[in-house]
Amino acid sequence: MKGELINMCKHQLTIIIPAFNAEKFIERCLDSLVEQEGDYEVIVVNDGSSDNTKKMFSDMCTFYKVPIAFYSDKVSLGHAIGKEFRASLAVLDEGFGKQIQKHLEIGME
Repeated sequence: MKGELINMCKHQLTIIIPAFNAEKFIERCLDSLVEQEGDYEVIVVNDGSSDNTKKMFSDMCTFYKVPIAFYSDKVSLGHAIGKEFRASLAVLDEGFGKQIQKHLEIGME
C-alpha cells in the first residue's frame, strides 16, 4: 500500500477525504473541488461505508478526470504515510475553509 501512495503523490496537492456513508455529500464535495484551479488528486478513506460511497467517488472522479485512490480505513492510510491514525486536510479556498470550520464548531456544541 505504501508504494501505491508514493506513486499517487505526483500532484501539487493531495486532498484526503475521510468518508463514512457519505453518498449524499459526494457530488457537492467534488463539485467544490473541481471549481478550484490547480493540480490535485484525491485520496478517499472509505471507513466501512455500507452505501455507494466508493462507487460514487469513483464515478465522479472519472467524470471530472480527477486522480483518485482509496484506502479502507484511517489506520491503513496512517501506515502508508508513516503516521498512526491521522487525517489531514488542506483547504485553499477561504470560503470553503470557513464553511468547514463552521460545521466543525456546530458539531462540537
